[in-house]
Amino acid sequence: MVISIRHWMFDSGLIKSHQFKTPIICVGNITVGGTGKTPTAEMIIDNMMPYYRVALLSRGYGRRTKGYIEVEKNSSYRDVGDEPLQIKLKYPDTLVVVCEDRVEAINRIEKEHPEINLIVMDDGFQHRHVDARINVIIVDSTRPFYEDDYLPAGSLRDKIESLDRAHYFIVTKCPVDMSPLDQRMWRKELHRFAYQKIYFTRVIPVDAVSPFYPDKSLERGDEVVVMSGIGNPKAFVKDVKREYNVVAKVILPDHHVYSVSDIRRVEALLEKHPNAKLLTTEKDAVKLRRSRRVPESVRQKMFYRPLQVEFLPGSDQDFFGTLKDDLDGKIHFGNLKINDDNN
Repeated sequence: MVISIRHWMFDSGLIKSHQFKTPIICVGNITVGGTGKTPTAEMIIDNMMPYYRVALLSRGYGRRTKGYIEVEKNSSYRDVGDEPLQIKLKYPDTLVVVCEDRVEAINRIEKEHPEINLIVMDDGFQHRHVDARINVIIVDSTRPFYEDDYLPAGSLRDKIESLDRAHYFIVTKCPVDMSPLDQRMWRKELHRFAYQKIYFTRVIPVDAVSPFYPDKSLERGDEVVVMSGIGNPKAFVKDVKREYNVVAKVILPDHHVYSVSDIRRVEALLEKHPNAKLLTTEKDAVKLRRSRRVPESVRQKMFYRPLQVEFLPGSDQDFFGTLKDDLDGKIHFGNLKINDDNN
């Protein structure tokens, strides 16, 4: 009821949604944790950088600071959040900003960085104070939203009817052999208006790398202790089991702040399994790469898997080309494209 009243207040104009001269792509969802927003935001940044001066805006969930902060490569994840720091390390020339007040942040970006002509807003679908030009909604295929319930009974944090405001849907973590029938079922649940496009992605197996010793390698079939502090670790563990021999697991909450006891727990498991390596996520590796709490014995055995995704056959064609067309002022209705300048 509270969510419905809030949406009604925005829809009726009692609460204002702000529009900006800089186009904004909002990457969001209607559930909590682990749908794949950050990899999608990275993918959009990577493909839009040749055409735009891109900035990434995030709340910086889990940080101990408040207000507007521009993320630097040497920032602490405790100050800016683990995911914004991960993006900054991957795209050092991209402006990455954290701020809980998105309107204030966008105003400052436009004033202090006039060269920026595209803002990617990570996890802002519920932040309706910002009227984004394009809403890209991420849906986790391993947790169907239409079978879910509201928090705290389930993981829904918004009404399913909010999906009407989406322009693009990306169904993530799809199985490699996802059938056309399964894709049609998802389309039936998601497709509400003709202009909405639906895409399906899967995780690509990528060789694990060491955050401390780039020359070290992890071979397929090796014994591993799996450690993760992400929103939905089941998909990560499932993918790891396909390629490695998992001998133990350390599963921690999303955005977990690692303690001395956590590291000692991992150290004890590695001593118990002397042939095993430690395999974690890219987000966790970002948090541990500069931690003095990680002893050399753990550093020697630590690896992480960079997360890389690809579109499945059967998706609507050319996500990035269509996205760029929309940013350049073309409106899509099904297969028809109308340029605003000629309308």
